[in-house]
Amino acid sequence: MQLSGRVALVTGAGSGIGKAAALLLAKEGAKVAALSRTREQLEKTVKEIEENGGEGMVVTGDTSKPEDMERAAKEIVDRWGRLDVVFANAGVNGVWAPIEELEPDEWSKTIAINLTGTFLTLKYAVPHLKKRGGSIIVCASVNGTRVFSNSGATAYASSKAGQVALTKMLALELARDKVRVNVICPGAIDTEIDENTDRRHTEELGVPTEFPEGPHPLEGKPGTSEQVAQLVLFLASDASSHVTGTEMWIDGGESLLGLRG
Repeated sequence: MQLSGRVALVTGAGSGIGKAAALLLAKEGAKVAALSRTREQLEKTVKEIEENGGEGMVVTGDTSKPEDMERAAKEIVDRWGRLDVVFANAGVNGVWAPIEELEPDEWSKTIAINLTGTFLTLKYAVPHLKKRGGSIIVCASVNGTRVFSNSGATAYASSKAGQVALTKMLALELARDKVRVNVICPGAIDTEIDENTDRRHTEELGVPTEFPEGPHPLEGKPGTSEQVAQLVLFLASDASSHVTGTEMWIDGGESLLGLRG
């Protein structure tokens, strides 16, 4: 298997893209530490990993809290002695609202989870990755990278643009240590993330757009978590050994239309 003997940390592993990636990485031989704030969801993920013959562990933690992420890295290395792959996937859509209505604490919460959470995940993982080299994959979005028409998503898009900059900075910083750092930018994916989107008065913002042929050129529908997981596997494996500092959009061509979500 592609990742036999390696150890992977997946944040936001209780559902959606994170869960699909955790299951696939484990299927390909990695020992997977599944992290999120909700133990019940993580236990289901790890149970599925083990039922499929893999090895996993539950790590609860809030990616926006330094003490949680420092402890998480220690727990993983204490159990398995190494860390080779990090998929920094945890995130929220947060509040989408006109800027004059977006409260400072709402802005701060989105930035804390999405951008600071990515920083903290990597900060405490990197010392272990440097020992043998490895792969970091960050989950950003088409928003803030190719798409800027989702009016009101100011905090979300800014956090996602920040993740791309963080990825490129670290790709150079860690290159000599043979740690590759890449970022994936999903478009519409059939997950539960829209359930944590709080939209307020966004209907009249921005420039209306309509595409009669539909918003998903390649397949005519949103992608799946499993499709995104396949890209994560590629970037985690030696098949991408010469790829670093790169954005990869996975959206069926959606972002090329510049659509509003």
